Amino acid sequence: MQINGSTALVTGANRGLGKAFAEALVARGATTVYATARRPESIEIPGVVPLRLDITDPASIEAAAAEVGELGILVNNAGISTDAPLLGPDVENVRKEFDTNFWGTLNVTRAFAPRLAGGAILNVISALSWYAFAPASNGYAASKAAMWSLTNGVRLELADQKTQVTALALAIADTDMMAGFDIPKLPPHEVVAQALDGLEAGQLEVVADKPTANVKASLSRDPALFYADIPGSLFA
Repeated sequence: MQINGSTALVTGANRGLGKAFAEALVARGATTVYATARRPESIEIPGVVPLRLDITDPASIEAAAAEVGELGILVNNAGISTDAPLLGPDVENVRKEFDTNFWGTLNVTRAFAPRLAGGAILNVISALSWYAFAPASNGYAASKAAMWSLTNGVRLELADQKTQVTALALAIADTDMMAGFDIPKLPPHEVVAQALDGLEAGQLEVVADKPTANVKASLSRDPALFYADIPGSLFA
């Protein structure tokens, strides 16, 4: 997949990884970069086309799809974490996480997939797609696990139209979502550079950091061994 000369759309582009994606796509020569957010006036990125898109609102998705013409790259970056446990007082926040991370991603993909023949989709998943770390993040983890499965399924369903579908998996980037954690974090532009390099190289999965690589490597082991050593196993 070649970025230079392509048209791209990034969800959740007003901050964090989404902003870094939009900036990097412009720098790599994308002819048009649609930077989307619920409030497009919050987007301050030179060279992009701000566009309103609330991925939890079908009418907003339909309106954005009508606004965008041809498309070569879709970056499904928008996501939320509410720190919701699965067995808390209610499931409202878990439902919100699934509405955004799973259903929002799926509905945006469904809206734009027909025009992505020969193009690419990049989905931002998480190391938490593959493990659970703390009760407070289990709703988010479950939604990201569903998003990983979604990514694999969409890849198969779009194979005939030659749409590349790539997952970006990471644990710790220096974004608002991770602001409360006093641990080493990758700068967003470094994560995005890895992701776009992988996209252009045709990789189906980009693992951005060592904790995520360790988690993925653990999947073939007895889970009792892995969970007995969290968090040490992540950074070993």
